[in-house]
Amino acid sequence: MEKIPIRDIRTTSGQPFGRCSIRRLQDIFEGKDMLHALHRHNFFFILAVSQGEGVHEIDFTPYQVSDRSVFFLRPGQVHRLQLKMGSTGYLMEFDQEFCGSKDQATAQRLRKASGKNFCQLEASRFDKLDGILANIFEEYTSNQDGYLEVIKASLEILCIAYNRQSPDPGQLTNNGNLYTQERFEELLELLETRISELKNVSQYADLLNLSPYQLNAITKASVGKTVAQLIDEHIILEAKRYLLATPNQVKDIAWDLGYEDVSYFIRFFKKHTGLTPDAFRKNFR
Repeated sequence: MEKIPIRDIRTTSGQPFGRCSIRRLQDIFEGKDMLHALHRHNFFFILAVSQGEGVHEIDFTPYQVSDRSVFFLRPGQVHRLQLKMGSTGYLMEFDQEFCGSKDQATAQRLRKASGKNFCQLEASRFDKLDGILANIFEEYTSNQDGYLEVIKASLEILCIAYNRQSPDPGQLTNNGNLYTQERFEELLELLETRISELKNVSQYADLLNLSPYQLNAITKASVGKTVAQLIDEHIILEAKRYLLATPNQVKDIAWDLGYEDVSYFIRFFKKHTGLTPDAFRKNFR
């Protein structure tokens, strides 16, 4: 069973607690356009394009890359990137251990930021984010005493600034909604990491110390869907990832997703997509 390709973080020095890397886009091009084939990450990924153009496909949703584009991916997501040579900006990567914090507010900010894959910013707001990344790049390359602590603090500021990008960034969230949002994002995190082994609503409710009724109320308030619907969507998403990023046979993909009955998996996939797994692979590759 071939796994979806996972790219590693390129670091320039040993880092005792987790890994992180930041590069200027203009230093990455090798005399040609940047082409990253379909792959996934086990780390967080921030791409901030000051000037440039291309296409960035994240979990099969294509986004046009243009000036002042920011992309924030969480671990487990699949993407492919085409970026024109001459584009400028920053590419930052860091793993969970590097940014890991026991502080609930910090963890919440990171979950929220990585849940917003794409944001197109007006000039003043992009300049603020770009300035934070420039400071992180300077700390990373100078490698002076305490530079990792400065990067971690700057990363938290970056998440706060990015999370403010919304139709009404000044709007305040009341405590009830904040609790709902936190629990919903915790569920999404579990779905991303446990979907191959856990398929029942009660299993996720137990992990979150909630009743199925409470968890359903949270998902309906957040996105208007039941937990069962979200589970099905994540199963289909993971199946699509394997179908398009690997040459694995359908029976092997079904097995890896926890389905011993391949015929049932094929019916399940067709019910939700209108296509069999083989047809989906042929149509979208």
